[in-house]
Amino acid sequence: MPQPSFPITRLRRLRRTENLRRMVRETALSVDDLIYPLFVAPGLNVKDEILSMPGNYRWSIDRLPAEMEEIATLGIPAVLLFGIPEAKDEVGSEGYADDGIVQQAVRKIEEAVPELIVITDVCLCEYTSHGHCGVIHDGEVQNDPTLRLLAKAAVSHAAAGADIVAPSDMMDGRVAAIRSALDANGFEMTPILSYAAKYASAFYGPFRDAADSAPQFGDRRGYQMDPPNRREALREVQLDIDEGADMVMVKPALSYLDIIREVRDMTDVPVAAYNVSGEYSMVKAAAQMGWLDELRAALEILTSIKRAGADLILTYWAKDVARALRGGDW
Repeated sequence: MPQPSFPITRLRRLRRTENLRRMVRETALSVDDLIYPLFVAPGLNVKDEILSMPGNYRWSIDRLPAEMEEIATLGIPAVLLFGIPEAKDEVGSEGYADDGIVQQAVRKIEEAVPELIVITDVCLCEYTSHGHCGVIHDGEVQNDPTLRLLAKAAVSHAAAGADIVAPSDMMDGRVAAIRSALDANGFEMTPILSYAAKYASAFYGPFRDAADSAPQFGDRRGYQMDPPNRREALREVQLDIDEGADMVMVKPALSYLDIIREVRDMTDVPVAAYNVSGEYSMVKAAAQMGWLDELRAALEILTSIKRAGADLILTYWAKDVARALRGGDW
């Protein structure tokens, strides 16, 4: 049936006041949607601001409890941990060591704030001397030998108390390998949040600075997805679900809103989207120059990600947004 036209229809009628806008708002951003990424570093009493990601820090394990208590008090349900090891080697052995930096951090958080959901990034790039996400042979990342190490890392995280493991490496078959290893070691109830559609993006630069994880040669385009590809993302997501992923992720978020929507439409599993470091830092930089309102821009960006279909949003603005939502600023 055709919609009546102006002047019978005046869409501005429902925009006149804040309460009217709230009543008819189609997309609701909630603190329940947020996951806060954090970087854990060696040492004592470390709170080292990341220059390319203002307002974010590398934390030593002893300082985590106070930070976790603040996060929990804000109502943020989950954190995602990345580790910066004391030493790196060719096979990233600290990534799956029982006393690795992330494993220690998980134990400390579970002891201090047990109600907080702890998600661990399962990858080798932060722990390898060459900065790639897997085992190198003849200058190439070897897929199948890497699976065994990723599975070991996931099991070590679960054994330390991780609530969810999140493989981000983009090796073929890694979800199946991790699911099999978790189940074989008594962690059949540990969910997998798969970085299912992770693109080889220019927006990861500040993260690589924060995690000291830039490749020492070449790049990651041989295993991360090619940005122009859409249909391939849906294949990646379906394969990961078939292998046992409980949740799937699209990364980055802002330049891939179309992918988020297509993934949301193709599956009923929870869909996460990672509002990555470059997306965060470019807004920070513009705000520092006085070119835009950072909080309004952040809320608009995250709402667009939710509107595209994401159930969960990983964002470095999690604390700022939680405060804003609590104060009714959006």
